[in-house]
Amino acid sequence: MTTPCKSWWRNCALEADGDIVAIDAMEDGLAPLGAEVTKIRELISTLELCHHKADRWVDNIIEAIGAGETTKGLGSRKPGQSHPAETVWQNACAALSAWCAGCPSGSVDLTIGSIASSEMLACLGSRSPLKEWQVHRVIERVRSLIHWPQSDGDPTAQYAWLLLSAGEYECDYLSACPEQYKEHEGYWLATVRTIMHDTNDGAAADLPLGLAIDMLWPCHRTFVENLRVVLEAIGGKLDAARPFAACARNMSTTANRERMEVVCKVLRVFCGLGEAGGEADAEMLAVFGEPTETKRWLAASLDKTIRMQLDPPAELQALSAMEGPAWIRQ
Repeated sequence: MTTPCKSWWRNCALEADGDIVAIDAMEDGLAPLGAEVTKIRELISTLELCHHKADRWVDNIIEAIGAGETTKGLGSRKPGQSHPAETVWQNACAALSAWCAGCPSGSVDLTIGSIASSEMLACLGSRSPLKEWQVHRVIERVRSLIHWPQSDGDPTAQYAWLLLSAGEYECDYLSACPEQYKEHEGYWLATVRTIMHDTNDGAAADLPLGLAIDMLWPCHRTFVENLRVVLEAIGGKLDAARPFAACARNMSTTANRERMEVVCKVLRVFCGLGEAGGEADAEMLAVFGEPTETKRWLAASLDKTIRMQLDPPAELQALSAMEGPAWIRQ
């Protein structure tokens, strides 16, 4: 019999193991959680190690545990502030839009991360109606998430899933063409039945192109590399030069594993489960301040969350394999 997880664990587990049960018991032993403690625990619940700002996010959480409060979270950025990654996302959309408008690949003078857009667009090869349709889906996917140039409320900014039935955390797939793509059902079918070949955690894996587009997250720390894999597949290169990484898929290629393992070691030291091993450990421990049961609960929660994202449980690995439904191979 499995034990369901509290909502705190939604970013790393579907079922509670022994560690989670013990950490939840720590929470049960605390007085009713205050607003600031709840906010800090929610930061841990929204941590994604595949995010391009994950390292800083972990530092923010550690600082918040030490201070007992935080100003971080969704909506905490000041108006007008931007991140360099936003330029990458916008340039990707602009370059792909220019290609769809008929501009030759070599004439688009933008940079997508460290890659010239002309080099990125060259992955598409010769132009065709199917490729243009597929590139439009890539643009829509990215724009629906970055809300540029449209606002979040603009219906034209909404992306229609190609193969996922409900959303990025669902394991069900579509069994028929979505209504939004009925006019070009042949293109949709060709896209979802195009199978890319890469590796997933070192093992040979197949990945449907439609699903790769569905899971093309701009906020992912390897977005530029993932975009290149997708564009190469659209161009006909189905043997990916590098693994496609998405959420829990190929975490070993995306997370700063060495640093996160050090963080976890220090968190366990703070919880009384080990000994500090150097100046760096001592500096991080100093951020926590005096130990309290609440701080230990938060530190244990962060440690477990990081460890489960670095090495996802089998049920999450199955969800993140992204093999797609059997019917696309028939």
